[in-house]
Amino acid sequence: MAKKSTGGMKMNTVDWVAWVLVLVGAINWGLVGLAQINLVDSVFGAWPMVVQIVYVLVGLSGLYFIYMAVTKK
Repeated sequence: MAKKSTGGMKMNTVDWVAWVLVLVGAINWGLVGLAQINLVDSVFGAWPMVVQIVYVLVGLSGLYFIYMAVTKK
């Protein structure tokens, strides 16, 4: 996978995808807390299975970052 440099930290494609998904989750929860707006449901609400997949991917991305933080040397 291609490596890209961001402030001294090298991120591969999986890192970038996980980062974007974690940001989506953070923005979504911020909007839910501040304005009771669920952005993921608003965008993909017509497809409940897609909403569920997005939530699962966001959760897996969070676990990936926990793993990376614990195993980073």
